[in-house]
Amino acid sequence: MRHVMLLRRGAILLIYRTEVCLRREHAEDMRKQRNNTPEEQETTHGPMAEYDARVEAGRLRDDEHQRGIIKNLQDLHDMLKSYTQPPVRQPTIESLQPPKKSLFSFLTPSKPFSPLPPIPESLPKGIYMFGDVGSGKTMMMDLFYDTLPPNIQNKTRIHFHAFMQSVHKDLHKMKMTHGNDIDSIPFVAARIAERSSVLCFDEFQCTDVADAMILRRLMESLMAHGTVIVTTSNRHPDDLYKNGIQRESFIPCINLLKKRLTVLNLDSSTDYRKIPRPPSGVYHHPLDASATTHVDRWFRFLGDFENDPPHPAVHEVWGREVRVPKASGKCAVFSFDDIIGRATGAADYLELTRQYEAFIITGVPGMNYRSRDLARRFITFIDAVYESRAKLVMTTAVPLTALFLDESEINDAVTASAKTGTLPAAATSTSSSPQPPTNKSQETDTEAISDVMRNLMDDLGMNMDMLKNSSIFSGDEERFAFARALSRLSEMGSQEWVERGLGLEKRGGKGEMEGWQKVRSRWREDSM
Repeated sequence: MRHVMLLRRGAILLIYRTEVCLRREHAEDMRKQRNNTPEEQETTHGPMAEYDARVEAGRLRDDEHQRGIIKNLQDLHDMLKSYTQPPVRQPTIESLQPPKKSLFSFLTPSKPFSPLPPIPESLPKGIYMFGDVGSGKTMMMDLFYDTLPPNIQNKTRIHFHAFMQSVHKDLHKMKMTHGNDIDSIPFVAARIAERSSVLCFDEFQCTDVADAMILRRLMESLMAHGTVIVTTSNRHPDDLYKNGIQRESFIPCINLLKKRLTVLNLDSSTDYRKIPRPPSGVYHHPLDASATTHVDRWFRFLGDFENDPPHPAVHEVWGREVRVPKASGKCAVFSFDDIIGRATGAADYLELTRQYEAFIITGVPGMNYRSRDLARRFITFIDAVYESRAKLVMTTAVPLTALFLDESEINDAVTASAKTGTLPAAATSTSSSPQPPTNKSQETDTEAISDVMRNLMDDLGMNMDMLKNSSIFSGDEERFAFARALSRLSEMGSQEWVERGLGLEKRGGKGEMEGWQKVRSRWREDSM
């Protein structure tokens, strides 16, 4: 009898312990489900699955060339799932100071820089994606950054121009505090690496000698701290800083990029920005009486008149005041003279895009060789607005295609070309068949220009020689910036661009609106 009682007690105890274990396992499963937020669930599938989903939803066109690029992004995504950045060790200020000079120091050469730690073997190889205007660089970066694995908590995406501006600002602060002799790059790089186990750049470029002198050590320092770098650019690494001052000092940076990043060419036969889109009516031409109505209508739509009536505003950039003539909510209104005609620059535009999500620019003129500085400044402003995903409304004196080349300059170029025998076939012949290039150099130049620029040249009746002789643009970088600005203006004028995030929750588009807010919040963050 006693044995039966013991067996019963043992059975009851076993059942009880089993039930407790099952309850614990169930509770653990529920805890994991609660902690696995929708954002984390969304980011576990990676760039390829997200690309497939967008293709199936009709948001993207299936493209085999793009799939090959995304396969590389997916491979890096998979490696990052198990990647842990090593602890970042901040260098001491003393280690960055130059050695003290002695009486005999002139006999031995001094080391100008502090030695950098080696790049860890476990660091995943980054990616460098380059391509022409409209090749899908921004979309590729969106796919990668928005689907990073949940274990990558410290991540940063930033336009390269804004990044370098922030770096120079931090380097300046270090030198002001500790003196000009201090090697401040390792210190600044360590601070960046602490916040960025993955660092994504949009539009990597080098057009300034000040950037060229520090980029290699900066990139190498970041990699030494375990930061994975992914970037887009409009040029192959070998073409960066081409013909720049002291370019030989920049070659080590090029070699570092090619060694530590997988270089991918995004160019394909399809320019995705040229796919026809319905116009949204954000640009108005000419500057007639209805231009004022156009501005008022858009200001009421983009602003917040009820809660924030129109008012002037002032923002500070590096100790200077940037005045906004009219603002309401997240919309700012400037005349062209206010935002471009004054001594403003990239720092001002970046700060404004952090403060506002929509811009209305009135009275935009056509720009010719006499207003080259205005054209360059306006292109910089367009880039800042585009990279921040902001809205842009304009009233212009000329059509978009004539913003940077006025009619008199085109006529002068046509006249000059006719005298020298370089007039394009479209202007000298009624034949519809294209004329072959007259020489090898012309053939090479024609292959080098983008489809956007080529279409523009066709519209204006210009050939390559006429474009190269145009006095408003003096080099390859400016010609590319010209084509890019027109392409970006075209994209920002599309209905798809304008409707993102504008009251879509009222029309059942809450998910898309939240996605737009996510993008905007990323760019509103203080850069570095």
